Amino acid sequence: METKKISIVVPCYNEEEVLPLFYTEITRVMGEIQKEHSDTEFELLFINDGSQDRTLLHLRELAQKDTRVRYVSFSRNFGKEAGMYAGMENATGDYVVIMDADLQHPPAFLPQMYNYVLSGEYDCATTRRISRKGEPKLLSWFSRKFYKIINKISQTEIVDGAQDFRFMTRKMVDSILSMKEYNRFSKGIFSWVGFRTKYIEYENVERAAGTSTWSFWKLFRYALEGFFAFSTAPLTISSVLGFVSCMVAFIMIIVIIIKKLVFGDPVQGFATLICAIFLMGGLQLFCTGISAQYLAKTYLETKKRPIYLVQETEEDVRKKAEKLQAE
Repeated sequence: METKKISIVVPCYNEEEVLPLFYTEITRVMGEIQKEHSDTEFELLFINDGSQDRTLLHLRELAQKDTRVRYVSFSRNFGKEAGMYAGMENATGDYVVIMDADLQHPPAFLPQMYNYVLSGEYDCATTRRISRKGEPKLLSWFSRKFYKIINKISQTEIVDGAQDFRFMTRKMVDSILSMKEYNRFSKGIFSWVGFRTKYIEYENVERAAGTSTWSFWKLFRYALEGFFAFSTAPLTISSVLGFVSCMVAFIMIIVIIIKKLVFGDPVQGFATLICAIFLMGGLQLFCTGISAQYLAKTYLETKKRPIYLVQETEEDVRKKAEKLQAE
């Protein structure tokens, strides 16, 4: 009987409080899957994204006591996008799961997700939140608006509420890895590569422990990343604004000339002139700023910098231990 290997990728940033809870829950679920599918084996691949707490120490301990546990520790914080990419790149399984350590991605869904993918009908099974219970109302409102706007201006449909919690075939993972862009927006990439995807709806779950590192500003910047990565509509908007401004200015010139020549009205309004100058200047800076964002993304891509840098893996620790024992 051919063994099927499932790699569970877990990006971590300051998750020392929740890691023991996650490990206990994930090992329980892995045991359930192996009872139903005896030809299945697992690897747990943790990506330490430059954590500043004891996350790395916990991962070292887990790797020592459980041979299924592997980890990749970055040289600094590169962000969750880099963490997910590193996980998929280093995973060795026939199937790859991406999930968070905070248990907001319930491991209990894994058996159901595995059955959907194993059936051959789907290449990916993922979860979709149908509520945002527990989130600040303002943040929820902005999230819903983000999905509405990006789906109108982008040719890639991004499902509202779809998460990074995914169970994928190796073929789909390899397709994602072929997109080596530095400025990554995985929610869009998952949709762009296509493949048959099953969405499992569920209610939002709060963190099991610790605090989220996603502030409103970080989420706003992440949303902008999505706009610029999967749509050129902002460039079109700047062009339209420039055209409309020119038309308004032309009409105003015609009106002023007619008032002067036909009605003899003197041209007045110093305050109006100043407001017009500020308006046009603001529009020009706004449009220039949009162009600058695309130029900045292009600049970063042309540098061809690595998406992440590795400082340590579980293999490094094991080799050092073997070397010390040999000495």
